Amino acid sequence: MTNESRPGRLYGVGLGPGDPELVTVKAARLIGAADVIAYHAARHGRSNARAIAAGYLRAGQIEEALIYPVTTETTDHPGGYQGAIDEFYAESAARLAAHLDAGRDVVVLAEGDPFFYGSYMHMHKRLADRYEATVVPGVTSVSAAAAVLGRPLMERDEVLTVLPGTLATDELTHWLEKTDSAAIMKLGRTFENVREALDRAGRLDDAWYVERATTDRERSAPLRDVEADSVPYFSLALLPSPAATEFVSTKVLLAEPAGRNDMVSLEGAVPAVPSGDGMGSVTVVGLGPGSRDWLTPEAQAALATADDLVGYGPYVDRVPPNARQLRHSSDNRVEAERAAFALDLAKRGRRVAVVSSGDPGVFAMAAAVLEVAEDSQWKDVPVRIVPGLTAAQAVAARAGAPLGHDFCILSLSDRLKPWPVIETRLEAAATADLVIAIYNPASKSRKEQLIKALELLRKHRSGATPVVVGRDVGGSAESVRVTTLAGLDPSTVDMRTLLIVGSSQTRAVTRGDGTTAVYTPRHYPG
Repeated sequence: MTNESRPGRLYGVGLGPGDPELVTVKAARLIGAADVIAYHAARHGRSNARAIAAGYLRAGQIEEALIYPVTTETTDHPGGYQGAIDEFYAESAARLAAHLDAGRDVVVLAEGDPFFYGSYMHMHKRLADRYEATVVPGVTSVSAAAAVLGRPLMERDEVLTVLPGTLATDELTHWLEKTDSAAIMKLGRTFENVREALDRAGRLDDAWYVERATTDRERSAPLRDVEADSVPYFSLALLPSPAATEFVSTKVLLAEPAGRNDMVSLEGAVPAVPSGDGMGSVTVVGLGPGSRDWLTPEAQAALATADDLVGYGPYVDRVPPNARQLRHSSDNRVEAERAAFALDLAKRGRRVAVVSSGDPGVFAMAAAVLEVAEDSQWKDVPVRIVPGLTAAQAVAARAGAPLGHDFCILSLSDRLKPWPVIETRLEAAATADLVIAIYNPASKSRKEQLIKALELLRKHRSGATPVVVGRDVGGSAESVRVTTLAGLDPSTVDMRTLLIVGSSQTRAVTRGDGTTAVYTPRHYPG
């Protein structure tokens, strides 16, 4: 409550790693009682800390969003990055001081623990000498990561070292060679540097990767199997207790089908005892393109009854954890190996759900499972396909109805088919005046195909043809925009983007509310 006869109190409140249920009783009480709730946020305005604490806030509280002017990007501030950040902290402290001077108690929300790489400490340094300040500890991301992995951090006289990933490779290597256990924070752009240091120190095979521990986007895997471009800032590398490691094993090495000599590594231990009598089954489940709201009841039921979940890591991560189930994540380029692994589990009596984004029968795992299941060793394993909402449908719905007349779906990826085949099919679709939904239009290593495809399409379609550009539709980074065939910039397109190129009849119209709707009429002239 506000008390103008005395200055307010400052509280730095740790929220834990992400699960709101890991907020302490004291933290929840102080959050609910505070006059002012402050939290740091990136330039987009979203705050992970506020999201964690949302259930503990009450109506009428003053909120102070402390929005960083820069994160990793460049700045024209005369003092450079550090000057901009120092100025921001000083201004933020002044804003909080105004509330404290007015007798209002201020809670500054902090992810994890306030004094463990926390932003709160910068407020504490500037205000604690003038106001009564209390720090409420929280569960750190390091503790959460160890819990997620089920691996102790250290025991007896082992040494745990916490390191920032921003250190130079040589310095990281030096520390990793000396310590027993380690947690390496602030990955994101530093990931390749961290992996190299672990490799140099001879510790790469012992290292684990954990992302957004305890949240619904949690992901963990052996660090050597993680792709650098998939690593966000809120992740860490962990070297668990060496003494405990020999007693914990969650890795399976599975030989690939005959004729191939390499191995695929899949996370999760295969149980020795089957879940039931006789043969199990494989159900290939479509998760839809992103939002859980788009998951069908049939898909939900298939996931709920499964003993094992198998799939590409980010897709497995979209399924809420269930302690009864085993989760087996793998890379996105081992579809055949993943299918064989699932069929082998089912042959042992397990009920296996193989998860795919979108619909499993559209450039996804259904064909891979059925193809591998032709092998005589798995011909008797039951396989069922559960459909899902496709990315093309989701993007089309966001834009209007561009697929309202005849259309086709093509993938520009030439990993499994030669480019001349793609070019011939694209030419045929363009000549037939079909609306074209294009999957896998570009990637970091594959840019030229989209440029060639646009050149081909522009020979057959007007430059004014509407094009819908949908990225991460249904996900947290969703964006949908409408452009034209002439105006589409290939550099703005990546692997998470789906394009819908209109036909000669497709229209983009402005609605009464100012939004643009794209549709293809049901009737065709002539």
